Amino acid sequence: MVKSLEEIAAIVGGTVVGDADLEITGITNIEDAGPGEITFAVQPHLEKAATSNAAAVIVPETVTVFAKPIIRVNNPRIAFTKVLEVFTPQEMVPRGVHPTAVVGSDVFVGRNVAVMAYVVIADNVSIGDNTIIYPHVYLGEGVTIGADTIVYPNVSVYRHSEIGSKVIIQAGAVIGSDGFGFVTVAGKHHKVPHAGAVVIEDNVEIGANVTIDRGTTGYTRVMRGTKIDNLVHLAHNVIVGENCLLVAYTGISGSTTIGNNVTFAGQSGSVGHITIGDNCTFAGRAGVTGNVPANSFYAGFPARPHREWLKGEASQRKIPNLLKKVQELETRLAELEKNDRC
Repeated sequence: MVKSLEEIAAIVGGTVVGDADLEITGITNIEDAGPGEITFAVQPHLEKAATSNAAAVIVPETVTVFAKPIIRVNNPRIAFTKVLEVFTPQEMVPRGVHPTAVVGSDVFVGRNVAVMAYVVIADNVSIGDNTIIYPHVYLGEGVTIGADTIVYPNVSVYRHSEIGSKVIIQAGAVIGSDGFGFVTVAGKHHKVPHAGAVVIEDNVEIGANVTIDRGTTGYTRVMRGTKIDNLVHLAHNVIVGENCLLVAYTGISGSTTIGNNVTFAGQSGSVGHITIGDNCTFAGRAGVTGNVPANSFYAGFPARPHREWLKGEASQRKIPNLLKKVQELETRLAELEKNDRC
């Protein structure tokens, strides 16, 4: 594919500075960009982009002078994403139900759907228009999937789970498995039946090998627009609000309610049965042990306000010097006491 710089500017709503007829054949990062390719840059990477091999650069609209042809835009990251979509060829997926797929009774399959090889679909499943089900996917009884959804290979969706439209479920994810619920009596663990299900709303992305447990009763719910990274675990009856970000290795314990626009950084998590307000951010490895008010930024274990955590970390670094001073004082005190006895 070849597009002029002017054509790309029209796609991203930007302004060209330099040769508008310059032909662009691809898009990549600053380090790998070569002649004919476009990249993007923001501070502090503008100088690096200027000396790169890229043919042109997408930059913030505040940049007016540059060593290469540029496209000035309001948000270079969003613009880069749009151009990447144009230059990335879409996978051609044959539509229809593959002859090796196993399909139960009373299954509804919408228009332009792809059900690929060795998919197993139980009874009473509904699949919306334009949805793609990749090989070796299992859809349990009564599962519903909306339109324009992609379910990648080896995903298991247990019975009665509800998947919305424009959802992406990466390979190996498990939706609707039993929660970790047991009652211990006389040293023996008795399994608690999990009769609930999982609801995944529209425009959610679920990463590879994510596990989302079904509710004990009722639902575990992930609300619209939330993005879940690989290897995240949501326990039974967790509610995750809209437009949240859950980064890899995050674990949320049962019956926790998370508000909208909340971010859990990598290896963070929470205890169960707590409520987390809207617009909260938890730093990497944060361990949330209680309710958190809206608009909070927490870090550490147990998680506490970020400024408080920073002060604690700074204090810990002073401990070796403090111990040294204490030892010196003990030595001096011992000498004084010795001289007094003399």
